Amino acid sequence: MNDDPTRERPIWEHPSRRNFLGMGSVVLATAAITGLSANAQTAQSTRKAEHDKSSSDPGPENKSLLAENPDSNTPPATDHGDLVPIWYSFDLTKKRVEEGGWTHEVNTTVLPSSRDIAGVNMRLTAGSYRELHWHTADEWAYVLYGTARVTLMQPDGTLFIGDVSAGNIWLFPAGFPHSIQGLDPDGTEFLLVFNQGSFSEDGTFLISEWMKHTPHDVLAKNLGLEPSDANLLPKGSLYIFPGAAPGSVQADISQTGAKPMSPSNYIFEAASMTPT
Repeated sequence: MNDDPTRERPIWEHPSRRNFLGMGSVVLATAAITGLSANAQTAQSTRKAEHDKSSSDPGPENKSLLAENPDSNTPPATDHGDLVPIWYSFDLTKKRVEEGGWTHEVNTTVLPSSRDIAGVNMRLTAGSYRELHWHTADEWAYVLYGTARVTLMQPDGTLFIGDVSAGNIWLFPAGFPHSIQGLDPDGTEFLLVFNQGSFSEDGTFLISEWMKHTPHDVLAKNLGLEPSDANLLPKGSLYIFPGAAPGSVQADISQTGAKPMSPSNYIFEAASMTPT
Protein backbone atom coordinates (compact mmCIF):
# COMPACT_ATOMS: atom_id res chain seq x y z
CA MET A 1 0.00 0.00 0.00
CA ASN A 2 1.37 3.39 -1.00
CA ASP A 3 1.55 6.13 1.63
CA ASP A 4 0.31 9.64 0.97
CA PRO A 5 3.51 11.76 0.76
CA THR A 6 1.59 14.80 1.94
CA ARG A 7 0.44 13.13 5.16
CA GLU A 8 2.13 14.43 8.33
CA ARG A 9 3.98 11.56 9.94
CA PRO A 10 4.04 11.04 13.73
CA ILE A 11 7.30 11.92 15.42
CA TRP A 12 8.14 8.31 16.31
CA GLU A 13 8.35 7.45 12.60
CA HIS A 14 11.19 9.90 11.97
CA PRO A 15 12.91 10.52 15.30
CA SER A 16 15.32 13.38 15.76
CA ARG A 17 16.92 15.01 18.80
CA ARG A 18 14.34 17.80 18.76
CA ASN A 19 11.46 15.37 18.31
CA PHE A 20 12.84 13.08 21.02
CA LEU A 21 13.00 15.91 23.53
CA GLY A 22 9.50 17.01 22.62
CA MET A 23 8.19 13.48 22.91
CA GLY A 24 9.92 13.08 26.29
CA SER A 25 8.19 16.16 27.66
CA VAL A 26 4.83 14.88 26.48
CA VAL A 27 5.44 11.47 28.05
CA LEU A 28 6.49 13.00 31.37
CA ALA A 29 3.51 15.33 31.48
CA THR A 30 1.15 12.50 30.61
CA ALA A 31 2.69 10.27 33.27
CA ALA A 32 2.35 12.99 35.90
CA ILE A 33 -1.32 13.59 35.08
CA THR A 34 -1.99 9.86 35.01
CA GLY A 35 -0.23 9.43 38.34
CA LEU A 36 -2.29 12.14 40.00
CA SER A 37 -5.44 10.57 38.67
CA ALA A 38 -4.37 7.11 39.83
CA ASN A 39 -3.52 8.38 43.30
CA ALA A 40 -6.85 10.11 43.60
CA GLN A 41 -8.64 6.96 42.54
CA THR A 42 -6.60 4.89 45.01
CA ALA A 43 -7.44 7.18 47.92
CA GLN A 44 -11.10 7.21 46.97
CA SER A 45 -11.27 3.45 46.57
CA THR A 46 -9.41 2.97 49.84
CA ARG A 47 -11.95 5.05 51.72
CA LYS A 48 -14.76 3.04 50.17
CA ALA A 49 -13.03 -0.28 50.85
CA GLU A 50 -12.60 0.52 54.53
CA HIS A 51 -16.38 0.79 54.90
CA ASP A 52 -17.37 -2.36 53.03
CA LYS A 53 -16.22 -5.97 53.24
CA SER A 54 -12.99 -5.35 51.33
CA SER A 55 -10.97 -4.90 54.52
CA SER A 56 -12.65 -7.72 56.45
CA ASP A 57 -10.53 -10.57 57.77
CA PRO A 58 -12.55 -13.71 58.56
CA GLY A 59 -9.43 -15.62 59.55
CA PRO A 60 -7.67 -15.55 62.94
CA GLU A 61 -6.40 -12.17 64.14
CA ASN A 62 -4.43 -10.86 67.10
CA LYS A 63 -7.12 -8.40 68.14
CA SER A 64 -5.19 -7.04 71.12
CA LEU A 65 -2.22 -6.17 68.89
CA LEU A 66 -4.48 -4.71 66.20
CA ALA A 67 -6.23 -2.52 68.75
CA GLU A 68 -2.86 -1.04 69.75
CA ASN A 69 -1.81 -0.38 66.13
CA PRO A 70 -4.92 0.36 64.05
CA ASP A 71 -3.15 2.61 61.53
CA SER A 72 -0.34 0.13 60.91
CA ASN A 73 -2.65 -2.72 59.94
CA THR A 74 -5.27 -0.65 58.10
CA PRO A 75 -3.73 2.74 57.35
CA PRO A 76 -5.77 5.80 56.38
CA ALA A 77 -6.36 6.59 52.72
CA THR A 78 -3.67 9.30 52.81
CA ASP A 79 -0.98 6.77 53.75
CA HIS A 80 1.68 6.09 51.10
CA GLY A 81 3.20 3.07 52.82
CA ASP A 82 6.51 4.82 53.56
CA LEU A 83 6.42 4.62 57.36
CA VAL A 84 8.41 1.66 58.65
CA PRO A 85 7.76 0.09 62.08
CA ILE A 86 8.86 2.51 64.81
CA TRP A 87 8.49 0.29 67.89
CA TYR A 88 9.07 -3.30 68.97
CA SER A 89 8.03 -5.06 72.16
CA PHE A 90 10.57 -6.53 74.58
CA ASP A 91 8.08 -9.36 75.09
CA LEU A 92 8.66 -10.48 71.49
CA THR A 93 12.44 -10.82 71.88
CA LYS A 94 14.45 -13.73 73.23
CA LYS A 95 14.99 -13.56 76.99
CA ARG A 96 18.45 -14.62 78.12
CA VAL A 97 17.97 -16.27 81.52
CA GLU A 98 20.93 -16.89 83.83
CA GLU A 99 21.12 -17.98 87.46
CA GLY A 100 20.43 -14.66 89.17
CA GLY A 101 18.34 -12.88 86.56
CA TRP A 102 17.55 -12.31 82.91
CA THR A 103 17.83 -9.78 80.11
CA HIS A 104 16.36 -9.09 76.68
CA GLU A 105 16.97 -6.32 74.19
CA VAL A 106 15.58 -4.35 71.26
CA ASN A 107 18.10 -3.06 68.71
CA THR A 108 18.54 -2.85 64.94
CA THR A 109 18.43 -6.64 64.69
CA VAL A 110 14.67 -6.60 65.33
CA LEU A 111 13.96 -2.90 64.67
CA PRO A 112 16.13 -1.73 61.72
CA SER A 113 14.79 1.83 61.89
CA SER A 114 16.26 2.30 65.40
CA ARG A 115 19.72 3.31 64.22
CA ASP A 116 20.55 5.71 67.05
CA ILE A 117 19.12 4.00 70.13
CA ALA A 118 18.92 0.49 71.63
CA GLY A 119 17.11 -0.71 74.73
CA VAL A 120 17.73 -3.48 77.25
CA ASN A 121 15.35 -4.70 79.96
CA MET A 122 17.15 -6.51 82.81
CA ARG A 123 16.20 -8.25 86.05
CA LEU A 124 18.56 -9.14 88.93
CA THR A 125 17.43 -11.09 91.98
CA ALA A 126 18.55 -10.01 95.46
CA GLY A 127 22.33 -10.32 95.74
CA SER A 128 22.85 -11.19 92.07
CA TYR A 129 25.28 -9.27 89.87
CA ARG A 130 25.58 -8.02 86.35
CA GLU A 131 29.28 -8.67 85.98
CA LEU A 132 31.72 -5.75 85.83
CA HIS A 133 31.87 -4.75 82.17
CA TRP A 134 32.28 -1.81 79.81
CA HIS A 135 31.24 -0.87 76.28
CA THR A 136 31.59 1.79 73.59
CA ALA A 137 28.09 3.26 74.04
CA ASP A 138 26.86 5.64 76.73
CA GLU A 139 24.38 4.01 79.13
CA TRP A 140 21.28 5.63 80.63
CA ALA A 141 19.13 3.59 83.02
CA TYR A 142 15.73 3.95 84.66
CA VAL A 143 14.95 1.68 87.62
CA LEU A 144 11.53 0.09 87.20
CA TYR A 145 11.43 -1.97 90.39
CA GLY A 146 13.37 -2.54 93.59
CA THR A 147 16.84 -1.20 94.31
CA ALA A 148 20.21 -1.70 92.63
CA ARG A 149 23.74 -1.00 93.80
CA VAL A 150 25.96 0.35 91.06
CA THR A 151 29.74 0.49 91.11
CA LEU A 152 31.71 2.47 88.52
CA MET A 153 35.41 3.07 87.92
CA GLN A 154 36.56 6.28 86.27
CA PRO A 155 39.54 6.36 83.89
CA ASP A 156 41.63 7.94 86.68
CA GLY A 157 41.01 4.91 88.92
CA THR A 158 38.58 6.57 91.34
CA LEU A 159 35.38 4.72 92.24
CA PHE A 160 31.71 5.56 92.57
CA ILE A 161 29.37 3.33 94.61
CA GLY A 162 25.70 4.14 95.12
CA ASP A 163 22.19 2.71 95.48
CA VAL A 164 19.48 3.47 92.92
CA SER A 165 15.82 2.84 93.76
CA ALA A 166 12.68 2.67 91.61
CA GLY A 167 11.97 5.86 89.68
CA ASN A 168 15.58 7.03 89.74
CA ILE A 169 18.23 7.15 87.03
CA TRP A 170 21.91 6.45 86.47
CA LEU A 171 24.19 7.51 83.62
CA PHE A 172 27.45 5.75 82.76
CA PRO A 173 29.74 7.24 80.08
CA ALA A 174 31.15 5.00 77.36
CA GLY A 175 34.24 3.05 78.37
CA PHE A 176 33.72 3.36 82.15
CA PRO A 177 33.79 -0.12 83.77
CA HIS A 178 30.74 -0.74 85.96
CA SER A 179 28.75 -3.46 87.71
CA ILE A 180 25.16 -3.71 88.99
CA GLN A 181 23.82 -5.73 91.94
CA GLY A 182 20.25 -6.42 93.03
CA LEU A 183 19.50 -5.55 96.67
CA ASP A 184 17.12 -6.90 99.31
CA PRO A 185 14.31 -7.67 99.58
CA ASP A 186 13.57 -8.71 96.00
CA GLY A 187 16.33 -7.46 93.76
CA THR A 188 15.68 -5.03 90.93
CA GLU A 189 14.49 -4.55 87.36
CA PHE A 190 15.56 -1.68 85.13
CA LEU A 191 15.52 -0.31 81.61
CA LEU A 192 18.84 0.46 79.93
CA VAL A 193 19.11 2.83 76.97
CA PHE A 194 22.19 3.10 74.72
CA ASN A 195 23.08 5.66 72.06
CA GLN A 196 24.01 2.99 69.50
CA GLY A 197 21.21 1.27 67.61
CA SER A 198 23.31 -1.85 67.02
CA PHE A 199 24.32 -2.19 70.69
CA SER A 200 23.94 -5.67 72.18
CA GLU A 201 24.32 -6.82 75.79
CA ASP A 202 25.97 -9.94 74.40
CA GLY A 203 28.82 -7.87 72.98
CA THR A 204 30.12 -6.02 76.05
CA PHE A 205 33.65 -6.37 77.44
CA LEU A 206 33.53 -8.56 80.57
CA ILE A 207 36.13 -8.44 83.33
CA SER A 208 36.14 -12.27 83.51
CA GLU A 209 36.97 -12.54 79.80
CA TRP A 210 39.70 -9.91 80.14
CA MET A 211 41.24 -11.85 83.03
CA LYS A 212 41.05 -15.08 81.06
CA HIS A 213 43.29 -13.58 78.37
CA THR A 214 45.73 -11.88 80.76
CA PRO A 215 48.88 -13.70 82.02
CA HIS A 216 48.52 -14.87 85.63
CA ASP A 217 51.70 -13.14 86.78
CA VAL A 218 50.34 -9.83 85.48
CA LEU A 219 47.04 -10.38 87.30
CA ALA A 220 48.80 -11.36 90.51
CA LYS A 221 51.00 -8.26 90.45
CA ASN A 222 48.17 -5.83 89.68
CA LEU A 223 45.59 -7.35 92.05
CA GLY A 224 47.94 -8.13 94.92
CA LEU A 225 47.37 -11.89 94.63
CA GLU A 226 49.61 -14.89 94.90
CA PRO A 227 50.29 -16.40 91.47
CA SER A 228 48.47 -19.55 92.54
CA ASP A 229 45.36 -17.51 93.41
CA ALA A 230 44.94 -16.62 89.75
CA ASN A 231 44.08 -20.25 89.07
CA LEU A 232 40.90 -19.76 91.12
CA LEU A 233 39.56 -17.09 88.78
CA PRO A 234 36.62 -18.00 86.49
CA LYS A 235 37.57 -19.84 83.32
CA GLY A 236 34.73 -18.27 81.34
CA SER A 237 32.35 -15.32 81.40
CA LEU A 238 29.89 -14.89 84.28
CA TYR A 239 27.63 -12.16 82.84
CA ILE A 240 24.81 -12.55 85.42
CA PHE A 241 25.52 -14.61 88.52
CA PRO A 242 24.14 -15.01 92.07
CA GLY A 243 25.75 -13.56 95.17
CA ALA A 244 25.07 -12.54 98.76
CA ALA A 245 23.15 -9.34 99.38
CA PRO A 246 25.62 -6.63 100.44
CA GLY A 247 25.63 -4.39 103.49
CA SER A 248 25.56 -0.61 103.33
CA VAL A 249 27.25 1.51 100.69
CA GLN A 250 29.67 2.71 103.35
CA ALA A 251 30.59 -0.90 104.14
CA ASP A 252 31.41 -1.52 100.49
CA ILE A 253 33.49 1.66 100.36
CA SER A 254 35.45 0.61 103.44
CA GLN A 255 36.35 -2.69 101.77
CA THR A 256 38.15 -0.81 99.01
CA GLY A 257 40.77 0.27 101.52
CA ALA A 258 42.22 3.66 100.76
CA LYS A 259 40.89 3.68 97.21
CA PRO A 260 39.82 7.27 96.40
CA MET A 261 36.14 7.85 95.66
CA SER A 262 34.98 9.84 92.64
CA PRO A 263 33.76 13.39 93.30
CA SER A 264 31.21 12.89 90.50
CA ASN A 265 27.73 11.52 91.16
CA TYR A 266 26.35 9.23 88.46
CA ILE A 267 22.87 8.89 90.02
CA PHE A 268 19.96 11.27 89.43
CA GLU A 269 17.17 10.94 92.01
CA ALA A 270 14.25 11.87 89.79
CA ALA A 271 11.69 10.15 92.03
CA SER A 272 12.30 12.62 94.85
CA MET A 273 11.61 15.64 92.65
CA THR A 274 8.28 17.43 92.81
CA PRO A 275 6.49 17.14 89.44
CA THR A 276 6.17 20.46 87.59
